[in-house]
Amino acid sequence: MAFGYGGKDNDNLEAAIDREILVFVDLLERKYLSTASEYRPVDLARKVQYLTLDVISALAFSKRFGYMEKDDDLYSYIEMTEASLPAMMFLCLFPWLAKVLQSPVCRRLMPSERDPVGFGRFIAVAKQIVHERLTSDQPKRRDMLGSFLAHGLTREEAEGETLLQVIAGSDTTATALRTTMLYLMSSPAAYLRLTQEIRVAAAEGRISSAVVTDAESRELPYLQAVIKEGMRINPPVAGTMDVVVPEGGDTICGYSVPGGTEIGCSEFGAQHLESVYGPDADVFRPERWLEAEAAAKEGGQPDIDRLRQMNLTWGLIFKAGKWQCLGKEVALIELNKVFVELLRRFDFTLVNASKPWNSMNAGIFIQSDLFTKITRAEPL
Repeated sequence: MAFGYGGKDNDNLEAAIDREILVFVDLLERKYLSTASEYRPVDLARKVQYLTLDVISALAFSKRFGYMEKDDDLYSYIEMTEASLPAMMFLCLFPWLAKVLQSPVCRRLMPSERDPVGFGRFIAVAKQIVHERLTSDQPKRRDMLGSFLAHGLTREEAEGETLLQVIAGSDTTATALRTTMLYLMSSPAAYLRLTQEIRVAAAEGRISSAVVTDAESRELPYLQAVIKEGMRINPPVAGTMDVVVPEGGDTICGYSVPGGTEIGCSEFGAQHLESVYGPDADVFRPERWLEAEAAAKEGGQPDIDRLRQMNLTWGLIFKAGKWQCLGKEVALIELNKVFVELLRRFDFTLVNASKPWNSMNAGIFIQSDLFTKITRAEPL
């Protein structure tokens, strides 16, 4: 599946993301832009998830859901996913419970493709999309689904991966966008510095006028620091993401662990380690990345080792090695573009700084009701 996720079998991956971002910008400008005479608060958390759902559907099977055009939670998918996430995470910790629920006695309690809304509805959508592709005259067209089929996935495997893409590819990226925007709006110095970097780059012609390219975004050092820091301070996936110790066992942190044992780690704990990130590890401070890079360039081996340790620890957000998230690069391209396009066009203010959002669910930590006032960007 790496060919599809990595873009090698998708010639228009970046262009497809660009189109969805422009639709998102248009939605905000048409319906949620406040002026001196008109106040239009927007639930930015919910709108961001509309964006990520349309992006992943456009990339995955060239058939976008259309959340942003409808400006609505289609099939009540988001509402029902938020409600069921704690149960999903509980089942991940106790796999034998999942087997019980899949038994004939309990199966009728589980989501079904016959459901008109919610998770079951998306099971039906996934199956329908794969069926339409397999019966079309171009089943292996150059998108993610086409790549999966070209590299040997069966119908059932393609249906499962299509469904997983919708959940994993939208909720996690949306959470990274939401929390980073929250911390930026709550940190005036960081917000101002990032905004200035983006708007100066736009004024000097260093970023494209329509939608910034991924390569251009990677040349904005403070933006890269903000993205890293936002994902570090609140990792998009809170689960332990276990792996299984191979037969014969292993030694982990000095402990002998038998084969078959599930091993995981707390990402919230790992990403707040003072031994890695410094005594202010609980503070949102993007400058720590720029300081570490500067020290590594000018200093000796200890500074080089510290930067390497920071990057390796941060990389655990996507897991590592053969377990690394296949969608990592797609998510980073999306993040690189969205922050630039939002902050060069608009200014953002929290409506209620004392209660920025109303609900936080365990697991993927979906946040709802991030009410924000959006105004047109002030000139430099």
